[in-house]
Amino acid sequence: MAVTPVVVALSRSGQDMAHKVAALLGAPVHGRQDRVDRADAFFDNALDHVRDLFAAGTPIVGVCASGILIRSVAPLLADKTTEPAVVSVSEDGAVVVPLLGGHHGANRLAKDIAAHLSATAAVTTAGDVALGVALDEPPAGWRMGDGNAKGVMAGLLAGQAFTMFGSAPFLESLHEAPNVTVQAARATRSVGPPPVRLVSDDNPGLGLTWYPQQFVLGLGCARNADPAEMWELVSDQLDHAGIAAEAIAAVASIDLKADEPAILQCAARLGVPVRFFDAARLERETPRLANPSDVVFAEVGCHGVSEGAALAGVGADGDLVVEKSKTANCTAAFAMADAPIVEVPGRARGRLSVVGIGPGQATWRTPEVSRLVADAEELVGYGLYIDLLGPLAAGKTRSDFPLGGEEARCRYALEEAAKGKNVALVCSGDAGIYAMGALVFELLGRGPEDSGVSDAARRVDVVCSPGVSALQGAAARAGAPLGHDFCTISLSDLLTPRDDIIRRLNAAAEGDFVIAFYNPVSKTRRTLLAEARDILLQHRPADTPVMLATSLGRPEENVRYRRLEDLEVDEVDMMTVVLVGSSNSKLAALGEGPRMYTPRGYARKIDGDLSGKS
Repeated sequence: MAVTPVVVALSRSGQDMAHKVAALLGAPVHGRQDRVDRADAFFDNALDHVRDLFAAGTPIVGVCASGILIRSVAPLLADKTTEPAVVSVSEDGAVVVPLLGGHHGANRLAKDIAAHLSATAAVTTAGDVALGVALDEPPAGWRMGDGNAKGVMAGLLAGQAFTMFGSAPFLESLHEAPNVTVQAARATRSVGPPPVRLVSDDNPGLGLTWYPQQFVLGLGCARNADPAEMWELVSDQLDHAGIAAEAIAAVASIDLKADEPAILQCAARLGVPVRFFDAARLERETPRLANPSDVVFAEVGCHGVSEGAALAGVGADGDLVVEKSKTANCTAAFAMADAPIVEVPGRARGRLSVVGIGPGQATWRTPEVSRLVADAEELVGYGLYIDLLGPLAAGKTRSDFPLGGEEARCRYALEEAAKGKNVALVCSGDAGIYAMGALVFELLGRGPEDSGVSDAARRVDVVCSPGVSALQGAAARAGAPLGHDFCTISLSDLLTPRDDIIRRLNAAAEGDFVIAFYNPVSKTRRTLLAEARDILLQHRPADTPVMLATSLGRPEENVRYRRLEDLEVDEVDMMTVVLVGSSNSKLAALGEGPRMYTPRGYARKIDGDLSGKS
């Protein structure tokens, strides 16, 4: 599925042009705060925001000077094969410049925008300029096979003679090239249409092949079938029918198999999406099945899984071209559409991304988390945490839950993903540290008798991505307080018995750990932090440094230090991380203020090494 671009407007003089471009692309407009009047979302810092979008893999169209976009993304440039398109449009709409991702959508995007604005598309990619086509960027419904695209392009530009066997609409500009001869496609033993081949006349080993993706591979299997068995079956059938793997548009099956490794791994090896249909939809294909089965109907509610799924994937105008074949545990069948498949019907496997967005500021959010959020259709979480995503959340369906609604929040996210949606469960810090990650898996691990989730929810793809925890953020602001052994303790007795918390406090105090207190106080919980202070004072000095870090990474951030004996409960709230040093932790007096650290023991090691020398 193509990612929708974001149109960025930086000034009032360019905002009308931004909305004109956005209307063409069906894209949102993100505007600079206080400089743009109308936008779907606003941001404060242009460089940071463009960088955040780029890190998330979002195509960017900036109505601004090209240099602004270049400076924004320059620190992130690494792999041109994966980076999203970046296009600049002049404020008057006269010039459109694809800056990055020319062969990954930018050139095509620039040409479409330019045509709409009657502007000039400043495309500089050699193939596009000289030949009018990017050979390595076929449109949806086509796939390029193995080959040397760079070598073929260089040969064409150098005037070497090539022959093209067959043709496709996106390659029509090659018909006009003086060094390209067009012939009829070569016959193949495939049951489908032949591919298009472009071959050097002087070097038959130099060429490219493009395949129309008109096949859907239907699969079925027994529970936990061996992926190797499935792949061997599919490979044999591809070879027997003469179907190229590149000609497959999708893998399809019944929704009961949405979590089957054999099916998922097969789709991954083919590099195609996997789509699922419910039994009622597959049952409608019964009249077209070659091998309807009452046994299958009794088990899953339809008369054929692999054949039915293949036919459902190609639609009413498609045909079953390879009947069901089977092994002990797997079945496979192929259906062919009457034209290249641009959009595959059916439901995707649902995904739940459990993400931690860090303490709050965008620069502390990992690129992987940003990509998962950008890809998500729906965001679920405590409203404040979703708000902290800023423009990255703009235009997405969001479901806000209050504090205290944690189980309902996780259950809702799982059940929405079970519908085939791509859902992100948004947490602060790291989702696996005092956040929703554990509860998601607890719900998945419960049986129906223990208020677990639906069977469909158990089949979703759950992805966990690490985030910068409040503990790490506080430690970085302090200096290096976690330089030696440390632990974290939550002082919330809502889910943990108070006696257990006291027992852990005593153990950590006796062990002389640096301690990070999460959930230190709330409006109704005011005593445990004071008790923790008193317990720690029995085991470490009164002047042990304590760091209080409130609203980390946000404009209102407040970091201060106290002696352990002077720690006051009223100075702490739910947005505060409390870091208590060990008996060895120290404050270093620096010009910009004190910094907290805990020695690792290197000084003792060096002293010992020196004392052993004569």
